[in-house]
Amino acid sequence: MSEPIDQRPRAQNQLEQHLSEVQLLLARQRRVEALVQKQDMPRHELVEGLVHRQHLVELHNLLRRLSAGEIARVIEALSEEDRLAAWREVEENRCELVLEIVSDDVRAELLGARPHSSARNMLSAFELKNGRLSQVRIDSRADLANVNPMWVDLVAPSASVRAWVGEFFELYLPDPEEVTDIEESARFYIDDNDAVHMSSNFLLDKQGDSRNVPVAFILHRNILFSVRNEELPVFRLQRLRARTQPGYVSDGKDVLLDLYGADVEYSADALEDVYAEFERVGRQVLSPQVSDDEAAEILSEIAKGEDLNGRIRRNVLDTRRALSFLMRGRLLSSDQHEDTRQILRDIESLDGHTSFLFNKINFLMDATVGFININQNKRVSKLTAISVVFVPINIIAGIGGMSEFSMMTAGIPWPISYGAFTLAMGALGFGTYHALRHLEQRKAQQTLVARQRKEA
Repeated sequence: MSEPIDQRPRAQNQLEQHLSEVQLLLARQRRVEALVQKQDMPRHELVEGLVHRQHLVELHNLLRRLSAGEIARVIEALSEEDRLAAWREVEENRCELVLEIVSDDVRAELLGARPHSSARNMLSAFELKNGRLSQVRIDSRADLANVNPMWVDLVAPSASVRAWVGEFFELYLPDPEEVTDIEESARFYIDDNDAVHMSSNFLLDKQGDSRNVPVAFILHRNILFSVRNEELPVFRLQRLRARTQPGYVSDGKDVLLDLYGADVEYSADALEDVYAEFERVGRQVLSPQVSDDEAAEILSEIAKGEDLNGRIRRNVLDTRRALSFLMRGRLLSSDQHEDTRQILRDIESLDGHTSFLFNKINFLMDATVGFININQNKRVSKLTAISVVFVPINIIAGIGGMSEFSMMTAGIPWPISYGAFTLAMGALGFGTYHALRHLEQRKAQQTLVARQRKEA
């Protein structure tokens, strides 16, 4: 029992050592490059290229010795500048494994620095070996002749890649953005070659960006083809499970059902995040006072939660339609039927949660708008009180501006008469203000006493 405990610090020390070595190589590269750029020497570009290549070769060899998991942890620990420099030195055939391990934010950053453009990065083929899915490297059309795939996954494929893959397997691979019709007959059907065509939306929930991504599925000759224009967490999860768990899938239909099941799980996790966010927003709304700025922020969070909740509801509705089509078409075995029913039961439970969240959204929205109205009423009440204070003053000022006032004060020097007149206006305004304040405090005290009597 002591050996696993002793291995944890050792693994951590190894990670820190690898991280230090990578940071040291990158620091040396930047330092030498800066020094070379400042020097004025013949064949400057050649010298700079040699120095640059020397450190990159050392970094490439270091990363080559590490496992995909170690590379992922090292890259996540680096700064943004160092992370991108190290990522460019990772071997291309290991990029897919590293991308599956790193976090979503880091993955998006790495894909932006080194986008997938080759057929190898657009196309993934998986064979069933010893009960596990095994990814086969596909660089060209000729490589397809040497594999017996159970699942062919295409991510953002070019038209040419879709064309030669479809030509090899004798089917048409559509652009998923072109199969987004609402009609069920256009999204789920069986063609003349007995190929099953399905188009479904899968949820992609990133921080500050949630959307439904269309995915086209084709079941042809017991092979599942999936086509989409961007990477999805559900597909990464499915690949990892099928690679590590023997017997997890046995044919293309199992892969398809597991993808739908993983999508429902992903939607449930997103709903949990919505619940947590609304709990925080609810505490703000139920606080004694909410300012206008806080109310605006709350309304923004409610709108984001409502948008995500609506996308989740649309997503599970689309999944239910797809599973119902598979069951009606009698395309599944008895075990797969039972798996499908379980997924449908999970979807029914999510329907209750999305309905509850819609009601909660309406409550929070109404409460927040109510606070905005209360704050507005308070401002209007203050303006009304100010106008009440100045009404008597305006009346006296109007009288003072009449010619009769001059006749009444004819025997009094004007500095004294107008000074007394001004003091009278100030005293009247002061008295009116305190009278209003006394009445307001008295009303508040009566309300408090009545509340205490009611509670008693």
